[in-house]
Amino acid sequence: MFDSVNAILLTMVITILVMVGYILKCNPLYPVTGLIRDVVTKKMLLWHFSALLVVLVLNKVQQLVEKEMKGVEDFTWWVYRTEGNIVYYIQHFFLHDGLTFILTYFYIIVFTAMMFVSFIVYHAYQENKAFYALFYGIMLNYLIAIPFYLFFPVNEVWYVHSKVEFLIPQVYPNFEHEYRALSGLNNCFPSLHTSLSVTMAVIALKSRLPRIGALYSICAAVIIFSIFYLGIHWVLDMVAGLGLGLFAATFALRLSESYAKTVWDVKRGRAIETIDFFK
Repeated sequence: MFDSVNAILLTMVITILVMVGYILKCNPLYPVTGLIRDVVTKKMLLWHFSALLVVLVLNKVQQLVEKEMKGVEDFTWWVYRTEGNIVYYIQHFFLHDGLTFILTYFYIIVFTAMMFVSFIVYHAYQENKAFYALFYGIMLNYLIAIPFYLFFPVNEVWYVHSKVEFLIPQVYPNFEHEYRALSGLNNCFPSLHTSLSVTMAVIALKSRLPRIGALYSICAAVIIFSIFYLGIHWVLDMVAGLGLGLFAATFALRLSESYAKTVWDVKRGRAIETIDFFK
C-alpha cells in the first residue's frame, strides 16, 4: 500500500538502485554519484538535462492552457463507440488484488524508474549513443503528444465507462491528489506510458547491454498491459502510443548518431569513429 509521497519516493529509490545493480552488476551508488558529478561539471550534460526539464515543464503548462481553452471538441465518445467494451473485458477477466498491486507498482514506480536507470546505466557504461538518444526520444514523445492533448482530448476509460473501475486508488489512495497533477484526466491519446516505455525499450535493445534490453522489453510489455487493466487507457491510445514510441526511438537514435564525428588516429593511420559528448 502506497499511503504517502514518501512511500512512493522510497520505493522509487530502492527500485532504481536494484535495477542499476542488476544491469551493471556493481554497487549502484557509484554510477549514480558519477552521473550527478558529471551533470554538475560538464556543460553538455547540463544543457541536455535542462532542455529535458523545459519540455517537462511545457507539459505542465499545456495542462494549464488546456483549462482556459473553450470550444474544443471532446473525442472520448467517438473512441468509446469505436472500440466498445474491450478494456472492460480485459480488466474483468484478469481482476485480482495481487495483480492490481503489481501493475500499480509498474505503472507508477517502474515506469518512472526506467528513465532514471537508463541515464545512470548508459552514462556508466559510456553508451553515448543510447544515452543521448534517450534525451531526444523523451522530448520527442512529449512535443508530439502535447498538441493531441490540447486539440484531441480523450478522457480516461474509467471516467466514462460505468463498468470499468479505476484500480490505482486501491493501492495508492492519494493518487488523485498527489499524482494527478502530472497527468491530465483527458490526456489519453496517445498513451505516453506506452510511447515512452516503447521508446526506452527500443533504445535499450539497440545498446550494447543485453541485460537492459531484455529487462526493458519485459517492463514495457507489463506497463502496456497495466494501462488497460487499471482502467486508464483505450486500445486506440495504446496503438497511437506504440506508433509514437517507435517513431521517437528511431528518430532519436538517428539524431544521436548524427553527432558522431571521425577522429583521425595519426599513429595508426586510420579513421576511428567515436561519439564524444563529454568534452
